[in-house]
Amino acid sequence: MSKTIEFYFDVGSPASYLAWTQLDALAERTGARIELKPILLGGVFMATGNSSPATVPAKGAHSRIDMQRYAQRYGVTLNQNPFFPINTLQLMRGAAAYQGTADFDRYLQTIFTAMWIDELDMGQPEIVGKVLAKGGFDPAEVMAKVSDPAVKEQLKATTEEAVKRGVFGAPTFFVGDEMFFGQDRLDWVEAAAKA
Repeated sequence: MSKTIEFYFDVGSPASYLAWTQLDALAERTGARIELKPILLGGVFMATGNSSPATVPAKGAHSRIDMQRYAQRYGVTLNQNPFFPINTLQLMRGAAAYQGTADFDRYLQTIFTAMWIDELDMGQPEIVGKVLAKGGFDPAEVMAKVSDPAVKEQLKATTEEAVKRGVFGAPTFFVGDEMFFGQDRLDWVEAAAKA
């Protein structure tokens, strides 16, 4: 019986982006089902007392180098967004709104590309609107979705669920009850999914 890999992520995390680029291949190699779970990383940080590596200058500088090493290993583009860190509340509400729909993958592709390839300031509503329109979305419709109390509650609930399970950053994976933090743990995720 194939296993499920749960993927807790935030589009504002370059490590989440790198991991996301590898999910299809991971599913193909393991036969596992990938369950994408949008969370608000800022909410996780507040609940756990954690913070972005970018808040420690030396750690942030090294993290950027490490991310480029992994991007080269994976054969994907990762550009350092000059506006990082970006408040992703609206973007992640959008992810929660499209979760489980036929447009979910396209939404993530659109937002991740804008953040980590096109280096856009995705904290600016007018830029987000242009990005969404280019991705084939109606910006007004997306904004209506992210304003829906049920969508807000869904993102909040998934974030709280993550914290209760021990999540302190993104990306975090679960295979069963076993937790793996960071995109650099994909080998371990794969081994657990195959076990």
